[in-house]
Amino acid sequence: MNRWPSEAAAGFPARSEPFFYETVAQAITFIRERSAEQPGLADVARHVGYSEAHFQRLFTAWAGVSPTRFLQFLTKTHALALLAESRTVEETAAATGLSGTGRLHDLLVTWEAMTPGEIRRRGAGVVIDWGMAATPLGWMAAGQTTRGICHLSFLEAPEPAVVADRLREHWPHAALRDRPAVAARLADRLFGAAPGAAPLRLLLRGSPFRIKVWEALLRIPAGTVCSYGELAVRAGAPRAARAVGSAMAANDIALLIPCHRVIRESGEIGEYRWNPTRKALLIGWEQARRVSGS
Repeated sequence: MNRWPSEAAAGFPARSEPFFYETVAQAITFIRERSAEQPGLADVARHVGYSEAHFQRLFTAWAGVSPTRFLQFLTKTHALALLAESRTVEETAAATGLSGTGRLHDLLVTWEAMTPGEIRRRGAGVVIDWGMAATPLGWMAAGQTTRGICHLSFLEAPEPAVVADRLREHWPHAALRDRPAVAARLADRLFGAAPGAAPLRLLLRGSPFRIKVWEALLRIPAGTVCSYGELAVRAGAPRAARAVGSAMAANDIALLIPCHRVIRESGEIGEYRWNPTRKALLIGWEQARRVSGS
C-alpha cells in the first residue's frame, strides 16, 4: 500500500450551484476563443445570458475570486511563471526531503496497484459499485471496489450507458452494481467544505511505467503545474515525454490523480480527456484557492 498526501480535490466549490459549471465553462470557452479581442465582463455576461452584476456575483461564489482575477490565472504568461515556479518547488522539496509544499488541506490518498495476474483476469471475481452525481464541475461518475476507487470521470451529461460501457471495457468480467450513493458520497467528500480524515483508497490498473507516472502526478501540489517533459523527469524517464502523455491519457481516475496539472512547455493548457475547458477551470480554480488561502 502506498500513501501520498494529495490536494487533488480538497476545498472545491460548494455544491450549492452544481449546474453553474455549465455557465462558467461556456464563458471560459467564449473568452478563450476570442482572446485576441479581449472581451470584457459585460460581453461575457451577455454571451451567457446574465446581467453583468448577477454573473459576477455567481462566478465569485463559484470560484472564490472575481471573473477578472480568475482569467488572469489562465493567461499564458501566468502559466509560464507557474512552470518556472514548479521547477523551483520541486528542487526545494527534493533537497529537503519534502513531498510537497504549503498545503491548504491534506487529503490523504492511498493507492494499491493490481498485479499482472489480476489484470489478466479482467475483473473476474470483482464487484464494482458505480454511480453518477452532479458536482460544481459537471456530472461525475465513480466506480469503487472493496479495495478502492477504480474509476472517476467527468461527463457532459448524465449518461449511465456510457459509464457502464467504460467500466466493462476495462473490467469485462466484473459484476457491475448501480449504486448512486457511491458517487454521491464521494462527491460530498471531494467537494464538501472539509476533505475528511480517513484516506481515500485508489485501486490502480496499469503497467509499472504508468504507475510511476501516476505516482509522480500525485506529488504535484494543488495550485502548481508542471510540463510533460518535467513530469517525465519526475517519473524517472526523462526521454519518455511521449510515453508519459500516453500514461496520462490512460488515467481512469480524474481529479485524484491530477493529470489536469500538466501543461505544455509553451504555457498552453493542452489536451484533457475530460474536456480542455474543464482543465482550464480546474487550474484556475486551484490558483484562486491558493491565492485566497482557503
